[in-house]
Amino acid sequence: MQGEPLGTVVLDERLEEMEEEDASMIEFGGPPPDGIPSIDHPQFERVEEASAWLEPQEPVVFVKGEETAKAYPLQVLMWHEIVNDVIDGVPAAVTYCPLCNSSFTFKREAGGETMTFGTTGYLHGGALMMYDRQTHSLWAHFGGGALSGPMTGTDLTIIPSSIISWEQFAAEAPDGEVLSRDTGYSRDYGANPYAGYDDIDESPFLFSQETDGQYPPMQRLTALEIEGEAAGYLQEDLEENRLIQDTVGGRDVILIHEKGTASGLDDDSVAGGRDIGSVSAFFRDTEEGPLTFHLEDGVIVDEQTGSAWSWSGRAAAGELEGIQLEAVPFQVDTFWFAWSTYRPDTRMVSGE
Repeated sequence: MQGEPLGTVVLDERLEEMEEEDASMIEFGGPPPDGIPSIDHPQFERVEEASAWLEPQEPVVFVKGEETAKAYPLQVLMWHEIVNDVIDGVPAAVTYCPLCNSSFTFKREAGGETMTFGTTGYLHGGALMMYDRQTHSLWAHFGGGALSGPMTGTDLTIIPSSIISWEQFAAEAPDGEVLSRDTGYSRDYGANPYAGYDDIDESPFLFSQETDGQYPPMQRLTALEIEGEAAGYLQEDLEENRLIQDTVGGRDVILIHEKGTASGLDDDSVAGGRDIGSVSAFFRDTEEGPLTFHLEDGVIVDEQTGSAWSWSGRAAAGELEGIQLEAVPFQVDTFWFAWSTYRPDTRMVSGE
């Protein structure tokens, strides 16, 4: 992976070039460019090896390629925020912003370039702002759009990913790969430097903009963006209902909540946080036609065939056994302050 680091002089130039609206959303986070170092040569372990240091409820970012499933533990990501990887031959950047509790995975290809990404030390709308080492363009974490530099106006392709528990990953992908703590850096992996940060009564860190007051700034939600439409679903509604079905951007979708994933931002340890569960989102259309779902004795069942489905969007039994629903690429679990800054026009959906 080649590319040049971003110097402060070039960074200042890029910030000056930024559109006024985006510039007004910039906050300095403290570290210089690459002060939070990305992982550029990731090492991986087998599930059996990683089980020695990962707790069942511990959160990991789950990315499923064409052939390979990978887990990126938050206990590693929160110290590095970006992993430049290759998944089944596709250059990918797995990103996590602890201050807005959000993860996106992007293809590292745009405009004929294969790029590597680093941290700028700045926040955009309360979220991680990245740069690429090939063109020194600045990129937003939400949506992966270039904000300044030669790539301005370009959007990275989103690869579907979600934050789930280690137990979920190990059961879903026993032959999967797990990002190792052998990163080349000395960090207190497993400790949470942001303990208590996700208290709904607290205020976001390094965020000076106004929110609309519709919800507390630290309200957790899952958001989808499809064909230009944004929809949001509160954590408590997802927990209470387990399933929420909706139509976003003209596409029928289902969101599935599964208990058992710890908040990585609650306790002194990443694994010790309260149970907030995980959310996965899928399109409901299949080759057999659109499906609708309900819970039957705690099991997800489609009304068309009575097949049983898992949290991972796969039919586990019945007529459709083996069918895999397509994951919604733009699905993010985050806080209201960051999401409402990015998409103030979001349609909020009740689970009732």
